Amino acid sequence: MASLSVRKIDKAVYERLRVRAAVHGVSMEEEVRQILEQAVAAPTKISEVFKKYFGPEHGVELTIAKRKPHRPVEFEE
Repeated sequence: MASLSVRKIDKAVYERLRVRAAVHGVSMEEEVRQILEQAVAAPTKISEVFKKYFGPEHGVELTIAKRKPHRPVEFEE
């Protein structure tokens, strides 16, 4: 594993990080690892967000309304 040192952190930022780590019950080092992992992770697909919060397993039944087919757009040359 690689190591990283960060210098010249503002005292207020350091204190907020310390509190945040305490709230999560982890060390400051672990909190920073988690923050960095989240910051560089692939963006969440919107479909995964919907699956997480909606759907039959969460008591939500979603129905998709039927749509009429549209007429293709015609471009003049």
